[in-house]
Amino acid sequence: MDPTLPALPPIFVSHGSPMTALQPREAGHFLQTLGPALEAGFGRPKAILVASAHTLTRVPTLLAAARHQAVYDFGGFDPQLRTLRYDAPGSPALAARTAALLQAAGLPVQRVDEGGLDHGIWTPLRYMFPRADIPVLPLGWPPSWTPAQLFALGQALAPLAAMGVLVLASGSITHNLGRVFTPRGMVPVDSPASAESTAFRDWWAARTAAADWPALLDWRQQAPHALQMHPSDEHLLPFFIAAGAGTTLAETAPGQRIHASLTHGELGMDAYAFGAWGRSAPFGAAATAH
Repeated sequence: MDPTLPALPPIFVSHGSPMTALQPREAGHFLQTLGPALEAGFGRPKAILVASAHTLTRVPTLLAAARHQAVYDFGGFDPQLRTLRYDAPGSPALAARTAALLQAAGLPVQRVDEGGLDHGIWTPLRYMFPRADIPVLPLGWPPSWTPAQLFALGQALAPLAAMGVLVLASGSITHNLGRVFTPRGMVPVDSPASAESTAFRDWWAARTAAADWPALLDWRQQAPHALQMHPSDEHLLPFFIAAGAGTTLAETAPGQRIHASLTHGELGMDAYAFGAWGRSAPFGAAATAH
């Protein structure tokens, strides 16, 4: 990593349905620009630590295999998806360093010599870094933890940025499949945004830009249409890991929405950046929200 460049900003992306891997739409095209923009503005990551909504564990768990393959953790989609590969190297050495950081912060952590990248990991990475030549370390996390606990988990990961590690969180800014698969059939992919989805996503972007962490940590009570947008919260919680890795409550540092789009009128595909997101012209220019 070039010492003259700012540290890599932690990123939260919405990965959408597995079909995003075949039908990129706006979010996939954004992800194709995001990898090169990060390299241009911050240097090529030495490794990527990923916390996905689909790798859930009872305590923080590092998947420290030396090699990874794509895991097809879904059913009922286009069979072509199962032909897509992402055979990335792992990073046992990064797993050891990360475990030490979490232990120093007083957090529980397990390390297993197993691998596998769920679709919340390999889908965005195939667009961001298609050569699959950057080591990947999946971090399983407990969905029972509160936003504040996951924020603290992210804070413990913050030193990784100075080591050239990209902290990537993958989930969905809104996620209620019941509003997509309705009794009348599936809502068309290009349907206009529902009023509830727009209100929730705009509130989230405004509170993040204002560094209103008390409101965000209490989003279940304060965000508009919170229950309708997230009947369960596992797809939103990775946001707090990325946020914690790039800011602190004491400094009330803001984040920024760097992409905004949606599918099926409901499922937000927004992405957020934290930390040094505002210090690089190439990054800002290439990743402007739209």
